[in-house]
Amino acid sequence: MPDSLTRPAHLVRPAVPADADALGELDRATWSTLHAVQPRPQPPYRPFFSDHYRPQDVLVAEVQDASGEMRPAGYTGLVVPTPLACHTHVRQIRGLAVAHWARGRGVARALLRAALAAARSEGANRMTLRVLGHNAPARALYASEGFVVEGVLPGEFFLDGRYVDDVMMGRSLAP
Repeated sequence: MPDSLTRPAHLVRPAVPADADALGELDRATWSTLHAVQPRPQPPYRPFFSDHYRPQDVLVAEVQDASGEMRPAGYTGLVVPTPLACHTHVRQIRGLAVAHWARGRGVARALLRAALAAARSEGANRMTLRVLGHNAPARALYASEGFVVEGVLPGEFFLDGRYVDDVMMGRSLAP
C-alpha cells in the first residue's frame, strides 16, 4: 500500500494519447441529460480525442482507488473558444466529468482549479463555460469558484421531454 504522506489522494495532469480509452469509457459511464446535449453514445464509439479535442486540450484527474493504484477519475477540456486572434485571451471549459466512484473527493474542484491555473499560465485573462440550467451541482461549483452568469439562452435544448436553458458563465483570471 502506498504511503499516503508521499502519494497524493488525487492529482491533475495533462492528458496523453494513451488516456483515450479510459477517458472514452469514463465519458460514456457518466453520460446524463443533466449535462449532455448529445444523444447517449452508442457503439461503434467515436475516438475520445480528435482534431478538435486533442490530448493537449484535456486535463486528467487521477485518484487513488481502493487498491492504492492511481487511475483516471475525471477530466476537463480547456480550449481557446474560437480561432480568432482577438479571442486568444479567453479559455473555455469544454466538458467536465468525474467518475461516479470518485465523486465527493474534490475531483471536480481540483480539475476546475487546475484549468484556471493552466489558462493563466498560457496568458489568458478570462475563462468561460456553458452549463445546462438544470445542472444545479455544476452551477454551484462554478459559482463557488468565482464564475457568474453572463447570459442565458432560455429553452435552448429539449431534453427528456422538457426545455432546458443554456447558461453562459465566466470570470476574470486576474489575481
